[in-house]
Amino acid sequence: MSAGKLLMVGAGLSGAVIGRHLAEAGYDITVVDARDHIGGNCHTERDEGTGVMVHIYGPHIFHTDDAEVWDYVNTYETFLPYKNRVKTTSVDPKGRRGVFSLPVNLHTINQFFGKTLRPEEAHAFITEEQADTSITDPQTFEEQAMRFVGKDLYEAFFKGYTIKQWGVQPSELPASILKRLPVRFNYDDNYFFHKFQGMPENGYTAMIEKILDHPSITVKLSTTFTREMAAEYDHVFYSGPLDGYFDYELGRLGYRTLDFERFTHEGDYQGCAVMNYGEEAVPYTRITEHKHFSPWEEHEGSVLYREFSRSAEPGDIPYYPIRQVKEKALLADYVKLAEQTSGVTFVGRLGTYRYLDMDVTIREALDTARGFLEAAEAGNAAPAFAVAPL
Repeated sequence: MSAGKLLMVGAGLSGAVIGRHLAEAGYDITVVDARDHIGGNCHTERDEGTGVMVHIYGPHIFHTDDAEVWDYVNTYETFLPYKNRVKTTSVDPKGRRGVFSLPVNLHTINQFFGKTLRPEEAHAFITEEQADTSITDPQTFEEQAMRFVGKDLYEAFFKGYTIKQWGVQPSELPASILKRLPVRFNYDDNYFFHKFQGMPENGYTAMIEKILDHPSITVKLSTTFTREMAAEYDHVFYSGPLDGYFDYELGRLGYRTLDFERFTHEGDYQGCAVMNYGEEAVPYTRITEHKHFSPWEEHEGSVLYREFSRSAEPGDIPYYPIRQVKEKALLADYVKLAEQTSGVTFVGRLGTYRYLDMDVTIREALDTARGFLEAAEAGNAAPAFAVAPL
């Protein structure tokens, strides 16, 4: 006998993981998504012309220290080794344009300044000669960067990219955005530092298809959720935009969105998966070459995206929550509204208006499903948020 009927709004990671866990616990699960495919922004598909596995909404690289989450995703798809080694174009202090390694590491420092420093020498050079030690309490992104790496590295690798990514001057952004400056005084150019890193052999969509493959799960695509639908279910897990659930009645939360300019190339276009463009004069933030995200495959042709960042407008796909002062004030009002709404739990990146990596999304989805079962067993209502947005 069914334990009840539950609705998952969104067929991305949150809806799939929560739905699967609760389906295994005996619930009848319906998953709806306004798009015509599952996977949300993690959606991948084979390009017909080249055979390349393409990350349709931009690259997603899996990295985590959470062993349970790593084991979870590997239950549904084989994750093969992948290290994200990002390159960037920029201009050195002598005005020479070059390609440098990110995050800033010993190779970057030596190449950029034309030196042959050892780790201890590079550390002293940056902290004693380059860093602006007059800044004792950095309040802005710019001050944070200037305090720790100095003017030259800041302007070459952080300033222009940040202006393009966020649409404002770094002096207008809080220092918290740059909580930990990624500078390494060795030659480690692995962008991430997590224990487990990899890419799904057959793409994220194949993995999510397997998560959703359960007799108690029904998936309905090209189906737009309305609040009237909630009456048909015992509970709703909503991974759409928090403000969208309430029809934006208090106003719209701010997001940055991405525009992609797709192009193809015969051969190897840039020799790496991700090439950033640090100069503000270059209108796009980066170019991604998708066959390099699957280094175990070989393809003659190549599929690439130029990425352009801008403010999200109604109808755009929201990517990055802005979360500055005015957005946080509006978010607080929506959180109050959500907490007064029964029968729905807001989950995921959009539902909680937080930037979440995939591993954190899965961790929170598992915890949310387990919390729901514990509340049901105790006869309590599930909370509006398993993780507080503020």
